[in-house]
Amino acid sequence: MDLTRALDIYCERLGPDYWAEPLNAVSNAAFLLAAYIMWRRTAGQGLELARTLSLILAVIGVSSFLWHTHAQVWAVILDSGSIAVFSLVYLFAANRDFLGLPVWKALVATALYLPYAAVTGAIFARLPFFSISAEYWGLPVLILAYGIGLRRQAPATASGLLIAAAMLCLSISVRSLDSPLCSIWPHGTHFLWHVLNGVLLGWMIEVYRRHILRRVPVRAAQQ
Repeated sequence: MDLTRALDIYCERLGPDYWAEPLNAVSNAAFLLAAYIMWRRTAGQGLELARTLSLILAVIGVSSFLWHTHAQVWAVILDSGSIAVFSLVYLFAANRDFLGLPVWKALVATALYLPYAAVTGAIFARLPFFSISAEYWGLPVLILAYGIGLRRQAPATASGLLIAAAMLCLSISVRSLDSPLCSIWPHGTHFLWHVLNGVLLGWMIEVYRRHILRRVPVRAAQQ
């Protein structure tokens, strides 16, 4: 594999220049801003996993910036990899802290995401429009399932996840419109994917933070 091979995927890129995707590059500030806000909001609360997610969110911002400036194979691997790491860490947190699974069961359930992603990706790849971002559509379906499953056990968390699923559907749709709308909007829509996802991932961390803090008084009362 040639890790330095140039890639041209998005509407905004018209050449090999470093700043050929200015909106796509600069809009990654949304990830960094969300990471900073959530890092501050989770300080001093004993929420190590939430702070880890905030750090990964910052890495997503940096990785995506490198991808939309260098536009080479190594950069897209870094970009996609950081998103995958965030998804897996959050899924582990959901399995352990939303569903109350012991650590080993939470790890097994998290590992099952890999075949799930392969199957759902293959299904969405066969559908018109959905095929453009087939690798992502399994995520809102999974978040929706967790939201529905938690509606009695943790209704506030369930509502937060349902909002997140709707937000992710919107952001994936915006991502998928980048190429189809390119002829009428040469800047593309991918930068809006960054902005929406910055808000979304920050919100996901906030949902987790609120869930954990709601449990603290219960734990204290049981001691």
